Amino acid sequence: MARFLISSAIALVITILAYRAQALNQSGALTAAILGSLILGLGGPSWGLILLSFFISASTLSNRFKRKKLSINAYAAKGSQRDAGQVLANGAVGGIFVLLFSLIGHLFPDSPVVPALWIGFAASFAGANADTWATELGWLNRRDPVLLSSFKRVPKGTSGGVSLVGTLVSLEGSALVAGVAVLTQSIGWAPHISQPLGDVFLFITIGGMVGSLVDSVLGATLQASYFCPQCDLQTEKTPRHSCGTETTYLRGISWLNNDWVNAACTLSAGIVGILLASFVN
Repeated sequence: MARFLISSAIALVITILAYRAQALNQSGALTAAILGSLILGLGGPSWGLILLSFFISASTLSNRFKRKKLSINAYAAKGSQRDAGQVLANGAVGGIFVLLFSLIGHLFPDSPVVPALWIGFAASFAGANADTWATELGWLNRRDPVLLSSFKRVPKGTSGGVSLVGTLVSLEGSALVAGVAVLTQSIGWAPHISQPLGDVFLFITIGGMVGSLVDSVLGATLQASYFCPQCDLQTEKTPRHSCGTETTYLRGISWLNNDWVNAACTLSAGIVGILLASFVN
């Protein structure tokens, strides 16, 4: 109980700082405080540092380039302040993994699933970070991105668009979280893993990159997309665009918004991380 209370206090302080830095809105701050308390309370320092490596780097990039991305933000459904939906989309899978780790570790402490869940947890945030880095820095690519469904060039910021710069920074974002995870493993803060640290780093990084790819594929094919007749552009915003004009349905599954796509990214990243940790020796 004492550990959980201390963890909750730490999560609350971090959340307040993030809220004051305008990285979270009110609903996002409340959700982040609960999720952070859960992860820190049940997992411990290594899990918390992995979560922070994503949140700090992603929030820093979102705020750092906010003004330069104003034109691209016309496509995005939400701004740089994360709300409850975005927090859950990026962190709910990790929360589920820490719950499973705690439950299975208590009932079956020698199960090989236990350390694999820690790798899956790290990979889920590696996927979230890879996707965020690609979104926040992909616009630096000189040419417009290519839409995965048609391989035609589309305006920067379009869901499902990929570029060389976006792919490279996506790899860096995934590797950052993997590096933090391996660091916590090397100093004895994380669950014991039988595989070499180099392999653990690759498992997490690869999982993150797969998750980012899943995000791009869904964004190009199944994610709901709308059209603003006033601005003459495709957007994720509905029912109204930034200009105030009502948007019309263009393509995709109506309920599959960016939050669900991000959740699919983290889930697929975590599953790949678990599979690699379980079957690659």
